[in-house]
Amino acid sequence: MTMQLDLGDRVVDVGGRHFAPVYGPMSSLPSQATGVAAVILAAGESRRFGSPKQLAQLKGRTLLEHVLERAIGAGLDPIVAVVPAWLAPPTTSDKSPLWVRNSHPELGMSESLQLGFAALPASAEAAVILLGDQPTLPASSIAAILARRGERPVIAGRNRGHTTPPVLIERSHFGMVGEAIGDRGLRDLLKAQPDWVTAVELPSTDDVDTPEQLRALDREQ
Repeated sequence: MTMQLDLGDRVVDVGGRHFAPVYGPMSSLPSQATGVAAVILAAGESRRFGSPKQLAQLKGRTLLEHVLERAIGAGLDPIVAVVPAWLAPPTTSDKSPLWVRNSHPELGMSESLQLGFAALPASAEAAVILLGDQPTLPASSIAAILARRGERPVIAGRNRGHTTPPVLIERSHFGMVGEAIGDRGLRDLLKAQPDWVTAVELPSTDDVDTPEQLRALDREQ
């Protein structure tokens, strides 16, 4: 069954959302982002924030625009941004992302993951998962993840013993996204399959979950 996503000026035909894992040989140590897409998750309900985080601004730009800049600067292409159905996408970016609307954010992060990966083109060899509410993610964190490609099918950030974005998944293992449930995303799946994962120690990058956290970031910048 084919599902069509109406994205305003861009319409994407997306196949059924049941991914079938394909386990094949890994490519040998690419050092750049060639063939690597970004999937930015920005469709959350902002319950703790008290108003839509997608509209919150840091230094004159929305949180999502900051993350889009990081993805563009890292050379990730294409960039898929999963956003709420009501959001008017920002127009300040020089490089137009593919906007995917999530009409059911109450289903949790896994719904956005599955929509985002379903919209990836066949040319995407891998995809890096980013969060739309991490505007201060260092560019070096994405670079560190990309630099470890070729060892295992998943490269995940790690901080204080916990898995943290960015997380890169090679196409051979896109199938795991279809198994994600609720708001825990891929955490449980990655924990259950440690042999798939190369962990990369990264500096802490906090989500912006409350207005107080946003104000604190604004003072620091």
